[in-house]
Amino acid sequence: MIDFKKLDRELLKVEKPARYVGSELNCVVKNKEDVDVRFAFAFPDVYEVGMSHTGMHILYHLMNNIENVWCERVFAPWTDMEEVMRKNNIPLYGLESKDELMEFDFVGFTLQYEMSYTNILNMLDLAGIPIRAKDRNDDCPIVIAGGPCAYNPEPLHEVIDLFTIGETEELLPELLKLYQEEKKNGCDKLRFLERAARLEGVYVPSFYEEVYNEDGTISERKILNENAKTEIKKRIIKDLDKSFYPEKSILPYIDVVHDRVVLEIFRGCTRGCRFCQAGMVYRPVREKKPETLVSQVESLISSTGHDEVSLTSLSSGDYTCLPDLTLKLLDLYENKNISISLPSLRLDSMTFDIIERLQEVRKSGLTFAPEAGTQRMRDVINKNLTEEQILGPVETAFKLGWSTVKLYFMIGLPGETMEDVMGIKDLAYKVKDKFFQRPKEEIQGNLKINASASCFVPKPFTPFQWVKQDSMDEFYDKAKSLQREIKDKKVSFSYHEPRLSYLEAVFARGDRRLSKALIRAWEKGCRFDGWYDIFDFNKWMEAFRETNTDADFFGRRQREVTEVLPWDFIDIGVDKEFLIDEYEKSMQQTTTPDCRQQCANCGVNHKLIGGACPHVQINK
Repeated sequence: MIDFKKLDRELLKVEKPARYVGSELNCVVKNKEDVDVRFAFAFPDVYEVGMSHTGMHILYHLMNNIENVWCERVFAPWTDMEEVMRKNNIPLYGLESKDELMEFDFVGFTLQYEMSYTNILNMLDLAGIPIRAKDRNDDCPIVIAGGPCAYNPEPLHEVIDLFTIGETEELLPELLKLYQEEKKNGCDKLRFLERAARLEGVYVPSFYEEVYNEDGTISERKILNENAKTEIKKRIIKDLDKSFYPEKSILPYIDVVHDRVVLEIFRGCTRGCRFCQAGMVYRPVREKKPETLVSQVESLISSTGHDEVSLTSLSSGDYTCLPDLTLKLLDLYENKNISISLPSLRLDSMTFDIIERLQEVRKSGLTFAPEAGTQRMRDVINKNLTEEQILGPVETAFKLGWSTVKLYFMIGLPGETMEDVMGIKDLAYKVKDKFFQRPKEEIQGNLKINASASCFVPKPFTPFQWVKQDSMDEFYDKAKSLQREIKDKKVSFSYHEPRLSYLEAVFARGDRRLSKALIRAWEKGCRFDGWYDIFDFNKWMEAFRETNTDADFFGRRQREVTEVLPWDFIDIGVDKEFLIDEYEKSMQQTTTPDCRQQCANCGVNHKLIGGACPHVQINK
């Protein structure tokens, strides 16, 4: 039992007490005596990050709409709060009830970023829950996880009892109903996991064993329980108009990363960028109808009082009814000083008459993502953007009064040369030239071009899942060379920390043998690894050495397309042959058209929706 007086007193000692108090507008409080299942939705990062996650809001309200289920929230305590909790023996608790997590039936983690894995271990430990699944008995909560990083669940196999693969709006209620049935019979954890393993989209790692070849690659996966499936098929929501979406969202007391109404307009992407995991695993595209979206906006604004609506997706400019939707929302909210924003716009899908009107309420800078500085590299990654398609919209934006531009690039892409790297500078300078190559009387504002480069990380279920990653020295050499060459004061350049990207690649493509290093790194004090001011690379290197783990084997090694990959047992709907074809086309610098223009036979519609792809079929 938590001592609330002590908790209140100790919260005055931390930087942001509002992270840990709950009681926000639209949070859900139930009488725990009236519910059968208690679920802690655990976000392994700080409150401000987690509260900006759309998926959390959807699943939180989805579960709380079930009469006999109470879902609460829990976030990773910042280092100051962790110190207070450990010093005063305060266990990690749910924000709504302040009950410790050991009193819950489920602790469910969302896996958004590989560099949050040590936070998962730390949160379990702070809750008094054993970090290894084999050490948890029937009195402990069942620890589950889902999200994009669950598409390679193996590095967490020792920690997580059950993974959900794919979209869970339908799967979670099925799991909770199943658990409720089992709970009436005495809460036998193994029996529940065996029944859960039969559900589509559920993976129980303890029911499998990996066997390795002498060279360290995977030889086979053995099934240890008769209830386990050979292949785990991802779950998807076929009709988003009929799927659950909350009518209200929790309103935080403090500023969060995305402090606005976030409206998901569609899922999936047809662009086929070869580096992009989300573009593959969230296929096929499914759109909501404009009338559905307008109704959802009305409910969310009414319940929160937000003055901004963000229309989100992987590529919002590709939404079929975008002009109709945005104009309808503007007609409804422009006079109320409520702005509409469109993140994730591509340069070749920008409709400036809409964007100009959107930004009449609150004008901001424009963000473009060319990803590569040369046409050769854009063809390699299948960006399907020419230089003219980049500079044309930029020129239009300048004519309409914009003067601040962000440009996102990647370095270390497969086959990249130093000439390609310097192409980033050349393209940024061409953008600058478009601003000044106009009559003086037309130039408005003070030009600012912010170019940034992330380090390429090969991800599962992409055409680049087989390629080696650049070494850290290669990343630093490319980034610093580019930094030295960019001398124009109108153009700034920054780059992502290569050591973080290296570790991200290690865990993105790792297998079960990484779990020992992960646990050792946490024991040495690693947590909040995605936060540069806390990240300790040396401790990670020590953890790899102490557990005899060859991190380069997972992060930097080139794979053969015939190799058994740690995630091969998961079926995302996209054929592996399609990924191989795309990989081979990348080496030939050959592009594949947008799926909306021409079907590339990836297989996802046939497998997951049923029937032929709605786009024109072509021969391979």
